[in-house]
Amino acid sequence: MQIIAQHGEIFIILACLFGFFMAWGVGANDVANAMGTSVGSKAITIKQAIIIAVIFEFLGAWLAGGEVTATIRGGIIDANLLEADPQFLVYGMLSALLAAGIWLMVASARGWPVSTTHSIVGAIVGFAAVGLGVEAVAWGKVGQIASSWVVSPLLAGTIAFVLFKSVQHLIFESKDPFAAAKRYVPGYVFLVGFIVAMVTLTKGLSHVGLHLTFSQSLLLSILIGVIIMGLGFVMQQRIKYTKSANDHFGYANVERVFGVLMIFTACAMAFAHGSNDVANAVGPLAAVISVVRSEGMIDSAALVPWWVLVLGGSGIVFGLVTYGHKVIATVGTGITELTPSRGFAATLAAATTVVVASGTGLPISTTHTLVGAVLGVGLARGMAALNLRVIGTIVLSWLITLPAGAGLAIVFFFMFKGMFG
Repeated sequence: MQIIAQHGEIFIILACLFGFFMAWGVGANDVANAMGTSVGSKAITIKQAIIIAVIFEFLGAWLAGGEVTATIRGGIIDANLLEADPQFLVYGMLSALLAAGIWLMVASARGWPVSTTHSIVGAIVGFAAVGLGVEAVAWGKVGQIASSWVVSPLLAGTIAFVLFKSVQHLIFESKDPFAAAKRYVPGYVFLVGFIVAMVTLTKGLSHVGLHLTFSQSLLLSILIGVIIMGLGFVMQQRIKYTKSANDHFGYANVERVFGVLMIFTACAMAFAHGSNDVANAVGPLAAVISVVRSEGMIDSAALVPWWVLVLGGSGIVFGLVTYGHKVIATVGTGITELTPSRGFAATLAAATTVVVASGTGLPISTTHTLVGAVLGVGLARGMAALNLRVIGTIVLSWLITLPAGAGLAIVFFFMFKGMFG
């Protein structure tokens, strides 16, 4: 208690700096994942991707980022074992932020799309198991999070496979693909608006003072979906059929219609990512603030101050703008060749999986989800469509992430323990 009273201000300043650094890493690595499909399919330019991400990542983090933060902040360590030494939780969370931030910087420089959730969870488990004892880790919760890393790519891959097959059946295999695209694409736009609005309204907005019943959320989500569908309908009316000697079936025109849809799915993915992955940066930061302000009381249910979500959102945006281009290239063009219709199926599947997970408070990996969705789209076209060498490199970088985060966090934990006593 005495250490926290003595160094409280320093702890909060360090937590804010390391939290921002970690959020920068999330932006440089994970947001690039979120935008990779849209840029890789040439539906939007990298400049447009950055503008969309700046707006929707920030909104997702601020409006719907509170739910997952509770799991990252208080779900992984058994807080009761730290009541006598609350300063250990502070050292540990500072170590976790710094360790995960450094690993994300290394991975982003290499163009590896690693999991920021893996990085921070690995770091927290590492310092807790070695610094506090194996019994301090809530292994049940860790097991639940770990299982979501397998479930999320499978779920996203399955949804992407089904979505792309539906696009093939309804549009590409019809007599007039361009007319079919104009007929069915507004329905897909409605789906994007409805899913993201529904899960955000049902789970995410209590901390900004909006408490809605399920039926109110459902009606409002349908309304939002209809408005976004109308906007998509207006945008696609501007697309006129152009004849091309190389394009007998008019598929290029269909892809132009899907290009409009990709703008909406890019916004949805950015929002979904902000709502889920801001927790990786601000969860440990919120834990430090909570312990310092309560003078050593450990309360895993403490509210996240609004400015902490703003700090996390700002860091994410800064990371994407300054360093996100390398990972965008890996996800957008490395795994499989993407067109706007394939990119749409992958992005909507990933956004749906992430938003549902964010609503249930489960910190899944956006990276695993999106890569799983891209694989699902590739498999819908056959194994030959996949670049197995790039996939192998990605999986290898995933396996290194947990021990790298844990190892760095253990070193920093003992460093802080030595510095502050």
